[in-house]
Amino acid sequence: MLIATNEPWGTYHVKPLLAEAARRGVLITHLVPDYSQVKPDDPVPVATWADAPAADLLVVTGAEPWPADCAAHFRKLPLAASSLAYLNPIEAARAKEVRRRLRLITASSPAEARSFGKYLGTRRPIEVVGSPQIDDLPKRAPEQDLVLVLTSVTHPDSTGNAAPGTELLLAAAGNLAAAGKRILVGLHPRENRKLWERYEISDVPSVQASARAEAAIGIPGTVFPLVTAVGTPVVGCTDPRLTVPDYLRAVCSSTIENAADAVSAVDNARLPSPEVLADSVGPIGGSARRLLEAWVRTPPC
Repeated sequence: MLIATNEPWGTYHVKPLLAEAARRGVLITHLVPDYSQVKPDDPVPVATWADAPAADLLVVTGAEPWPADCAAHFRKLPLAASSLAYLNPIEAARAKEVRRRLRLITASSPAEARSFGKYLGTRRPIEVVGSPQIDDLPKRAPEQDLVLVLTSVTHPDSTGNAAPGTELLLAAAGNLAAAGKRILVGLHPRENRKLWERYEISDVPSVQASARAEAAIGIPGTVFPLVTAVGTPVVGCTDPRLTVPDYLRAVCSSTIENAADAVSAVDNARLPSPEVLADSVGPIGGSARRLLEAWVRTPPC
């Protein structure tokens, strides 16, 4: 199988699938424009168009320029679309050329499916498979006064876009630290590490790190529902310029636009209702298996 992600070198979206793929004898190759941003220790197999192995299926994670270009290039392969990161519910410029070929559409949760359907401009059924990132849900053991800060990406690059709000989040983290909170940073894979080096930076993924925290605060993103699935409440830092799907805001205990509100928001953070959790998180456990099974059974051209 070949996969093309909206972030062309964003292999971290594919990594949670590798163990299940290996168990099934399925080779997933991540398509990249070139090898300039491939890390030598990255476990995800990558290839350019020229080097791509023979495949039975092309999976795209959206209709941004790179996956849309890949779909056009590999026009004889069956095509599936799987949402592995949030997308706003606004039809993409190149959605039409992708959706007319789709044999399968998947998303992690009912809420994400609704958003992904609007992004693709389709009302077709979307299979809800859950998120492979929480197949091994960590057991929550919160440490007193520990707050997990969930970053986004401050500056856009050739791999993907950025989300506004880093200044607000930095100021909020400073206020929390001044109030006696211990700060643990869950760093987005593309975030500038130097911005956060004054604090402890987690050496494990944010979902796993969230099990240690009393609460989390950050710029709403794909990880937010997953952190609440662990049992850790989240507070959203919402810059007025930020646009995210409603379901990411819905899992927040509260949202703040002023760093002065951070301490109170974190101290009073609560989980969303079970109904909101189920809608935003989707099924927990076995998600990589469900997603691989869906891909494998995709009908050929």
